[in-house]
Amino acid sequence: MNLSRISLLLLTTAPFLFGASKEIQELQRDVAMLQDQIRNMQRSYDEKTATTLTLIQQTLDAVNRTNTTVAVMENKFNDALKQQQGAVSAPLANVGQKLDQMSEDFRAVRESVLDMNTRMGKLDAKIADLQNLISTMSRPAPPPATDNSSAALSTPTSGGTAPVSSAPPPGMQAETTYTNAYKDYKGSKWDLAMQEFTDYLRYFGQTAFAPNAQYYIGDIYYRKQDYPNAVQAFDAVLEHYSDNNKTPDAHYMKGLCLMAMGQNNNAAREFRDVYTNYPDAEVAAQAKARLKDLGLPVGSSTPAKSRAKRH
Repeated sequence: MNLSRISLLLLTTAPFLFGASKEIQELQRDVAMLQDQIRNMQRSYDEKTATTLTLIQQTLDAVNRTNTTVAVMENKFNDALKQQQGAVSAPLANVGQKLDQMSEDFRAVRESVLDMNTRMGKLDAKIADLQNLISTMSRPAPPPATDNSSAALSTPTSGGTAPVSSAPPPGMQAETTYTNAYKDYKGSKWDLAMQEFTDYLRYFGQTAFAPNAQYYIGDIYYRKQDYPNAVQAFDAVLEHYSDNNKTPDAHYMKGLCLMAMGQNNNAAREFRDVYTNYPDAEVAAQAKARLKDLGLPVGSSTPAKSRAKRH
């Protein structure tokens, strides 16, 4: 009984079991195909990853080689640059030392020239004193001076005519007179310095310091803002003492006076004369600056003369 029932059940369910087995087989086949595709994809990914890693490694190796090459080139360049700097700096250092030495030598020569000029001026003054002493000793005593001559002696020289030297009073010496006048000038004792410089020009107008005395008379007038008399005094330096050590300064100061008097064109002519003819003078740069103050072109300068400075 039981056996028949089981047989009957198997016969009844057999079609269904056969259909289910077929579906399972198809499902298994699909799974197998999917697994193959996954394996293929994994294999392809591994291959591409390996290729990419290889390319990256090759790139890194190339970069490292490039960096090494650049470092070597940089080291060689730095070494060559250091060698070049060493080769150039040594001669430049020697040139700099020579220039410094030449500058010191030039300064020493300039100081020697200034000292020599000062000594020559003092010697000239002493010679004038000696000549005046000999002249005084060899001539009879002069008659008493009249009032008119006394008045003439008290009139400061402003530059109208060339000073004419006359015999100084007994005991008056050129070196002492000029030294005292310059000392009073530096001490701002304008009136006293004016009189002393005037006396120096009157009695020692042919000595080496005569242009200086005439110049300081003009400078005192300028400081007193008496510009017309200052211009006459500076003109006297330029006219009566041709090409002396105060010539560029006299041109410059005359220009300042003319500026103060509103005569800008004439002032500009004086300033241009300074830097054109005396480019090495200390006032040459100041003359150019004054032209710029006037709003006028400086122009080009042609070096012509230079003069040592002497007070």
